[in-house]
Formats: sequence, C-alpha cells, structure tokens
Amino acid sequence: MVHDWQFIVLIIIAVLITGISKSGFAGGVGVVAVPLISLKASPTFAVAVMLPLLIVMDVFSLRAWWRHRVGAVLWLMFPPAVLGVAVGYLTYGRFDEALLKVLLGVFSILFGLWGLLKPFRGRVMPVWVGGISGGIAGFTSFIAHAGGPPLNFYLLQCRLSKEQFLGTAVVFLAATNLVKLVPYGMLGLLNVENLTIALLLIPVAWLGVRLGLVIQKRLNGELFFRIILGLLILLGIRLIVDGWG
Repeated sequence: MVHDWQFIVLIIIAVLITGISKSGFAGGVGVVAVPLISLKASPTFAVAVMLPLLIVMDVFSLRAWWRHRVGAVLWLMFPPAVLGVAVGYLTYGRFDEALLKVLLGVFSILFGLWGLLKPFRGRVMPVWVGGISGGIAGFTSFIAHAGGPPLNFYLLQCRLSKEQFLGTAVVFLAATNLVKLVPYGMLGLLNVENLTIALLLIPVAWLGVRLGLVIQKRLNGELFFRIILGLLILLGIRLIVDGWG
C-alpha cells in the first residue's frame, strides 16, 4: 500500500461521500467508497478500513433518525440480511466480485429508470420481495458495503415519508454493519493498521454526516426521491464499469 497524497485524497473523499450518503441519502451512493479507495489500495483493505468508519457514521446518524424508523419493515428485512452476511462470510474469496458489481449495477440502473419514467411509489410489493431485498442487501453489504441499492429498491415502494425512509434505512444499515463485525474479525480484516487509519478519519466521517443532514433538510420529499433514483442510475453505471474493468 502506498500512503502518498493521492491515497490520502482518495480516502478522504470516499469517507466524506459515504458520510453524506448515510445521513442524507439512505446510504445508496456511499458504495462508491470501496471502488475509490481500491484505485490506490486493495479492495480487501478498502472494505476493512471502511467498516469501523461506517459504524461511527451510524452512531452519528442514529441520533438524528432513530425515532423515524419503521419497525415492521426492519423486522421484515433485517433477519434475511443477517443470513446474507453469513452467506458472504462462507463464500468469502470464492465469489466473483466483478460479476456481483455488474449484476448490482444493471439492477440499479433498471430500477432507477423505471422509477423516474413510471409512477411506482405507493404500489406496495409483496412482503417476500422485502425479505429477498434484505438478504441481497446483507450479502452485498458484506462483500463491498453495497447494501444501499437493494435496500432502496424495497423502501422506495413502502409508502414512507422522507423521514421514515431515512430512519429505516439508517437503522437497517447500522444493524447490518454491527453484524459484519464478527465475520470481519474472524477473517482478520480488523487489524491494527486498518483500525488506526479508520481512527484518524473519524473527523472526516463526522463532517460527512453533518453535511448530509444539512443537505437533506433543504430538499422536499419528491425531489429527494428523484435524487435517490438518479443516484441509483449513476451508481449502477459506476458498478458496471468497475465490474467490466
């Protein structure tokens, strides 16, 4: 690993974007953190150093959004997410990460376009779709902290207000990140070097969360959801490019 100025700039940008995404945009665009850091370091290092920072961001975000969570949705999606994390652990090092990125990218683009071109909010999907989305979110979160798109896929159709949407997403992602601590530790990813770098970046994480809270307060509900859908499309393009590369 080369700790030059480019590495420092990339990791700061990645952490800042993730903080803004977690507190202001339900974590969706924060998935770019791993690809960004991977430009100057290994993907294994990227996911390892980001997990402690994600948990710190969760703590900051939970203070603002805890009371807005929707318990019924969480109980539906979180148990399958735990199973998804377990699958990620059991298949660690065996799954084709490039293929995962391409599939997740295609999924994100198709859903984003469908949402922008066709009214869909208010059409509640079957509960089994929520369970499957939760399981996929747990798996992709374990592999690359990419649980946002599968999570948003279901939440965007649950007739939630902007506040309920964010509150439920923040709590779901926070709980999933805590679960990931165990398998990450068992795999030796949370070593002293990674934890030290994460500790130094906590102020950047805090700043990102605060910026996200400020930004989302200035957006009305309809504009907020359209931005989420637009970010899903951009994120999908990025994931496909990373996967094919």
